[in-house]
Amino acid sequence: MKSKSDSITYRQDQEFTPTQIVSELDKYIIGQHDAKKLVAIALRNRWRRLQVPDDIRDDIMPNNIILIGPTGVGKTEIARRLAKLANAPFIKVEASKYTEVGYVGRDVESMIRDLTELAVVMVRTEQTAMVQEKAQRMAEERILDILIPSVKKHKRDDSHTPETAAADEELNEKTRTRFREKIKAGKLDDREIEIDVPVDQLPSMQVFGPFNMEEMGVNIQEMLGGMIPKKVKKRKLTVAEAKKMLTSDEAQKLIDQESVVKEAVRRVENTGIVFIDEVDKIAGTRSAAGGPDVSREGVQRDLLPIVEGSTVGTKYGMVRTDHILFIASGAFHVSKPSDLIPELQGRFPIRVELKSLTEDDFVKILTLPQNALLKQYTALMQTEGIALTFTEDAIRSIARIATRVNEEVENIGARRLHTIMTSLLEEILFDAPDKTTSTSMTIGDAMVAEKLNTIAKDKDLSRYIL
Repeated sequence: MKSKSDSITYRQDQEFTPTQIVSELDKYIIGQHDAKKLVAIALRNRWRRLQVPDDIRDDIMPNNIILIGPTGVGKTEIARRLAKLANAPFIKVEASKYTEVGYVGRDVESMIRDLTELAVVMVRTEQTAMVQEKAQRMAEERILDILIPSVKKHKRDDSHTPETAAADEELNEKTRTRFREKIKAGKLDDREIEIDVPVDQLPSMQVFGPFNMEEMGVNIQEMLGGMIPKKVKKRKLTVAEAKKMLTSDEAQKLIDQESVVKEAVRRVENTGIVFIDEVDKIAGTRSAAGGPDVSREGVQRDLLPIVEGSTVGTKYGMVRTDHILFIASGAFHVSKPSDLIPELQGRFPIRVELKSLTEDDFVKILTLPQNALLKQYTALMQTEGIALTFTEDAIRSIARIATRVNEEVENIGARRLHTIMTSLLEEILFDAPDKTTSTSMTIGDAMVAEKLNTIAKDKDLSRYIL
């Protein structure tokens, strides 16, 4: 039986089986079935853990994953799409940016603070959407009070009898009703009004050293917010601008910030995903001698307690990392996973090697995914009134050239396609705004050969593609 305090309401991933998760990832990532299968199992296991009895739930640890493969084969994209699919807090960090505590750089715990901050924004955005309609109505009433103030109660005298006061209130209410409808219909959007806008009075602070105030968990705004009264200033805005600003203000008043923080921390601890890129950069051959390897091993040892499970202080409270899923990735050209310290290796029990992309993979990447590169360029050119199409032969030639350049120069995977497409369409992208009439344009094999073959054949020139 699950405890109410620990239960998490999944909106999406609880209905996804591993097969369905892989199917969703297939819409954006070509190939790499082994990697997709393993991350799908890891995601489903997180939901399964939340369904088991309390006495065993805390003992079920996530199986962290190392994705091994050259750049541009889909390592980061797999993790990013997985987090989006699960609607989970997700952050991508680079291991090489962290340094051993005491040296210049960010401390390792900052990744958890950043992840918590992202989760708070995520939950606040969701709750804002839930109260948006009510907040908009309240904002419209505030604008209405500026345009048509309510009739104040008059003192009873000879000129203001109860009858005249009632008549004034009735007329005022009719006028307010008429203007309320105009505000809702947007008929007064261009009209200027004057509203009070809060001004931030807190002085700016410069903190020297490897930490900043946010990383130290010190929220100066919250500490001094109650001591320093808020200052407001008058600003002239259109009704449309005022409605947007006041709706946001009213939404923040309707949201319970304490529940936002509580839910955000809960999501981080139970569904958070940290993607650590370039983990091979902190792996070095361990030796007794000094040098850069010492610092690299220091980073690994700082990273170890976070991955193992510890408690990190944030400005939103303490966050446990025991059940956060860590996905590491690296090319491991020079080093290998076994060069990591044994303790860290043990915290990444699942390893999967991603395959280099072939010519057929490039063809699929250009055409099949929902965000395929050819679809992107076609949509971009449609904004200029140009219908851009690519023949099958042209697509195959682009894929062939990308494969050849990757083999001969530097294998950067699918990123090669971006630079090749830019080189291919450079003149079209430049000249498109100057065309006065709508037109259609077909990119054929001959044009691809003319634009790219000379560059691709020359190894020195091919370096300029990227």
